[in-house]
Amino acid sequence: MGRASKREQIAQAAFEQFHERGFNATGISDITTAAGVPKGSFYNHFPSKEAGALEALSRYADTLRFDLLTTPGRPPLERLRAHFEYLSRDTVDNGFVRGCLVGNFGAEVADHNDEIRSAVRSGFAQWASRLGQVLAEAKEAGDVDGSLDVDSTALFILSAWEGTLIAARADKSAAPVDAFFRTVFDVVLR
Repeated sequence: MGRASKREQIAQAAFEQFHERGFNATGISDITTAAGVPKGSFYNHFPSKEAGALEALSRYADTLRFDLLTTPGRPPLERLRAHFEYLSRDTVDNGFVRGCLVGNFGAEVADHNDEIRSAVRSGFAQWASRLGQVLAEAKEAGDVDGSLDVDSTALFILSAWEGTLIAARADKSAAPVDAFFRTVFDVVLR
């Protein structure tokens, strides 16, 4: 009988370590120690640290609760707010230490690794597209100004969110999060 694969344990540990510590501060030994496996086990499942990071990005997307953007029976702007409220609670509950893994990798690694840069770019594009879909619904329902450019506004909101996370981490405060909600929902989307 063969030995059970440790890939899932290693992949989950990589996700957690990269999210908590960042790419450069996370070593393979940090990942394998967290997974409770020998260091060589990492390379049985991932050819490189970068491959582990790409898996972590994939797993991170599953934590962003995009389902909140498509909840049936709720008005579009309520869904949009619910999505960012969930993300803000996660940020506050984790003591302002993790931020967004996509944004973190974008700032830390994208200049040095084309594959990670491509994954970051794709992640942001997919996220902005989902936000744009909700904004298009809000525009169609008359909930936002009819001249709103939904694609540009979606990109702006996502960029504002990423900046909010950086400021909240630097301040160890929810003040940037509060400013994000006031500005986006009470001014931009009013």
